[in-house]
Amino acid sequence: MAALASAATAATAAPARRAPAGTPVPRGFVGMNANGWLFQTGDGLALAEQFSAMADRGVQSVRMAFSWADAQPYAGWADVPPDQASQFVDVGGVPTDWAATDELVNMATLYGLRLLPVVMYAPGWDAAYNAHGIPAPARPAPYASFLEALVERYGPHGTYWQLGTPRLPIRQWQIWNEPNVYYYWPNTTLSSYLALLSAAHAAIAKADPGAQTVLAALANDSWDYLAQVYRVRGARSLFDAVAINPFTSTPARVIKILRRARRTMDAGGDRRKALIASEVGWPSARGVPGTHWDWDTTQAGEARNVATVLPLLAANRAALRLRAFYYYTWVDDSTLGNDWNYAGLLKDVGGQAVPKPALGAFTRAARAIEH
Repeated sequence: MAALASAATAATAAPARRAPAGTPVPRGFVGMNANGWLFQTGDGLALAEQFSAMADRGVQSVRMAFSWADAQPYAGWADVPPDQASQFVDVGGVPTDWAATDELVNMATLYGLRLLPVVMYAPGWDAAYNAHGIPAPARPAPYASFLEALVERYGPHGTYWQLGTPRLPIRQWQIWNEPNVYYYWPNTTLSSYLALLSAAHAAIAKADPGAQTVLAALANDSWDYLAQVYRVRGARSLFDAVAINPFTSTPARVIKILRRARRTMDAGGDRRKALIASEVGWPSARGVPGTHWDWDTTQAGEARNVATVLPLLAANRAALRLRAFYYYTWVDDSTLGNDWNYAGLLKDVGGQAVPKPALGAFTRAARAIEH
């Protein structure tokens, strides 16, 4: 473990202005999404090596999914196959496997990276069918119970820290992802998402009164869905920060989307709440068969956009009350058929993470705004 110890750094940037020379962004401002090929590759990218590389490149915060389905695949002990029983511990009567989340928390903590977990993926025993994508929770209560267990394990008084690892408790929890997109939420029903959010917020407050509940990241016409949230009486009391995925064609338009979200928050009475740009990026998929988004670009275009957007985010940080941004994403596999398979700063080639031009652009910009 000692050999893995390393330092990290944080960053951010501004719109038409340069970040003030004497004002580095706060620690944790520069973030990265860690997902997809980083964990799925059959060749097995070394997680310690990749988390170390993130820290070296200026990343100070990491956003990643904590999978409920992986941690609690069975509703009760009677459902657990005998040969798997040793993998689980009892959490409120539900067999729970902490191995995957323990590893992620361990990697982040070793390199001083603050975590923003996105708690999602419903297990089959509490899944509402979604014809367009992943199932949502059928009931809010089991999800909330799992979230409470997560806080009790990784929060400031968490049982995980009793194992003797370096302490970096998790104090912010994001409730699902993109409920205004069919893939993540059946019928994109606001009332059903708010029911989940309400139960989750209560669970977090019970387990760690100082923790923050982060609204699910909103995509596309995010400001419109956010305005609907504010029109529901009492909804603004259910979250402490708003997250936006401002995917668009240019860095300037990223700032424009975030400004719309900020205006919506201010009009809803939440001038003091933080805004988070939870997914910012440009897949280098232009011209690849099967890809189609208007924000796709080339590898050179991705690097140019990265070099531009980080200073813009830093310069607009105060006006937007922007807590952090998270680039999407660290590594991809650059294969046909899906734009997201080209979104990384690096690409996996036979188990080796090969830098794309955007990695150098990210590193220079992150270090500059972090001083």
